[in-house]
This record gives sequence, structure tokens and C-alpha cells, in this order.
Amino acid sequence: MAKRDFYDVLGVTRSASADEIKKAYRQKAKQLHPDRNSDNPNAEAQFKEVNEAYDALKDPEKKAAYDRFGHAAFEGGMGAAGQRGARGGMHPGNGDFGSAFSDVFEDLFGDFMGGGGGRGGARQRASRGSDLRYNMRITLEDAYAGVQKSIRVPSLASCDACDGTGAEGGAEPVTCPTCSGMGKVRAQQGFFTVERTCPTCGGLGQIVKNPCKVCKGAGRVEKERTLSVNIPAGVETGTRIRLSGEGEAGLRGGPAGDLYIFIDVREHPIFQRDGHDLYCRVPISFGTATLGGEVEVPTIDGGRSRVKVPAGSQTGKQMRLRSKGMPALRGGTHGDMLIELSVETPVNLTARQKELLAEFESLSEHNNPEGQSFFSKVKSFWDGMKG
Repeated sequence: MAKRDFYDVLGVTRSASADEIKKAYRQKAKQLHPDRNSDNPNAEAQFKEVNEAYDALKDPEKKAAYDRFGHAAFEGGMGAAGQRGARGGMHPGNGDFGSAFSDVFEDLFGDFMGGGGGRGGARQRASRGSDLRYNMRITLEDAYAGVQKSIRVPSLASCDACDGTGAEGGAEPVTCPTCSGMGKVRAQQGFFTVERTCPTCGGLGQIVKNPCKVCKGAGRVEKERTLSVNIPAGVETGTRIRLSGEGEAGLRGGPAGDLYIFIDVREHPIFQRDGHDLYCRVPISFGTATLGGEVEVPTIDGGRSRVKVPAGSQTGKQMRLRSKGMPALRGGTHGDMLIELSVETPVNLTARQKELLAEFESLSEHNNPEGQSFFSKVKSFWDGMKG
């Protein structure tokens, strides 16, 4: 069966531009893809026909040969165009799917894969800058009250001399002659087409004819910036604060990345934190633990609170001060402050203190005969061991 006219296959006129041909191919490729037409037995043949047509018309030299000789331009022994096609691998009659479809693969599926539409060079020309990380250590008091800090951040900033273009005087870069702005070049190896990054432009699709003398054509220079960072009350170790647009400058005028501040709260000599609650270990005297009384304890806000200690308190007893802990990061409630008592044993006693304690011990034994009997038995046991 005679081949259909390539222009008719794509549904365009002979005067159609390269963009119009590509747009028509994209529509046909989507419409006739075999995966979308499993119930159409002719879909695969039609899909190959569309690829064959686009492979011939996308290349200016192939298109010119087709316009002059028709299908004969790609058949061996049919004049200069046919001979060049045989040597150079111009065989649209084979339906070179890899070559044709790769041109629009990223256009069809670019959004799904994380890329953008359009030509490869146009996508990469203006690329987003890298994100930066800054580790900040603050005190527990700063985490409680919130604080504003100034930081110095070294990063790549847009070059002022060339406005980030990389070209002297701020001139616009020009299309790379090697890849024609695609950012990629292809090489035919047998039945396969190998695609690689353009060695001339590094995949950007553009080159700078007269590089900026300040940034050497990079469009960015290293600078150290001073930023003011607002640390909200309630942060804890691991909290991440995002400063939009404060990362590295984008390439070729692209948007800047973000700066992420990672918080690390130093350990406190008095308080231990558990979520929104604070723990504080408070020493009390033997007399206060026995008779009861009041102790004054520090609070994280810099103040002091008086706490009543009940008589007979033991080491490890906990008491709670409501709303004296850390604030919630999103505002509203505060945690509690938990006080753990620690009874201190008196040391370096005077003779009178020892006398009074001995009297106290004697009275304790007198008032507690069961305890006295127990200690007498222990003493007899150790005396027996010594004998």
C-alpha cells in the first residue's frame, strides 16, 4: 500500500512551522498510543506511521529533502538525498520510535516525572537555586520566651554586574549551536539512539559569548549575608524554620532556594525538658523534710516560686506547679513544672548537733519498740559474726 503524505499523517500544511509540527505530533501521539487504544487493532500501525512522519519532518534537512523528493528522498539509490540518507541513517520508513518519541516524551510526561514543558534548554535555562541548612543552638530560656537572632550565611548570590545572566553587561545568553538549545545531543549506534548532555553548554541549552568578568560566566558569586531570624516561643531540638527565598540564587535568573534553620536547644543546668513539661530537682534539709515547711524554687521565666513541703516528705516525692512549663509552639497552653524533692543528709555536725540527734534517735527507739527490737537483733547478728 502506498504511503500517505507525511503532512497529511500529522494533519498540518506544508507551510507549518517546527512548533506546529511538534504540537500536531504530540496530539497524534497521545491519541494513537497503543496503551490507550487496546481495543483498536490498527492503533500500533497508525502510531508507527505518526512517528515515521514526525521523524522526517522534525529535522530541517530531512524536511527539505522530503519537500523536494517526497518519500523517494529516504529510499536508497534515489539521488543525492537518498544516498545521504543511506549514509547518515535517515530511514523514516522504519518508524524510528526512539528518535521521534524522545523529542516529546518529556513534554507528554514531564509534569509526572517532575520536569516542565517545552524545550530542554528552556527548562534548564532558569533553574531554581539550592536549599541551604543552618544549625542554630539556643538556650532553654530563649526557647521559652522566643528570641530574634542575627546570623551570617555564606551562599551563592546573583551577580550584580551581569544581573545573573553570566554575560558581560547583562546581555542575554545565546542558543547553543551544538544542541540548538535542546541541552542534549544524540548519537546513532546501530539500531539505538544514544542521548547525552551537550558538552558545549553543559545541558543548559545556552552559552555566554562574552562571560562576565566578575562571576566568570556563572551568573552567581559567593557572598556572606546577614539575616535576622525570628525564633518563636516553644521551639525544641529538631524544630525546623523555613525562610523562603533565602537559599542560593537560581541559575540564569531562576528563583532562589530556601534556607532551613534547624534548632538545637542546649541542656540546662537546672531544668530537664519533656515535651511541654519541665523537671527540677530541689534539695531540702532533713528538718524541713521531717517537720514540713516551704522552699523557694527557680522558674524558667527567671522568677521564683514558694512551694509548701508536707511533713514527712521523702526523697523522690514530686509536686506540680501548673502552667510553669514550656509554651506550646502554636501558642495557647503551657506545660507544668514538676519538682522532685531530694532530702539532704546533714554533714560536718557540731558536738551539740550530734548530741541532739543521738537524743532524737533514742526517743525514736523508745517510741517505736518494734523498731528497737529489730535493731537489737541486727546488732546481735553482727556481734555474733565478729566473735
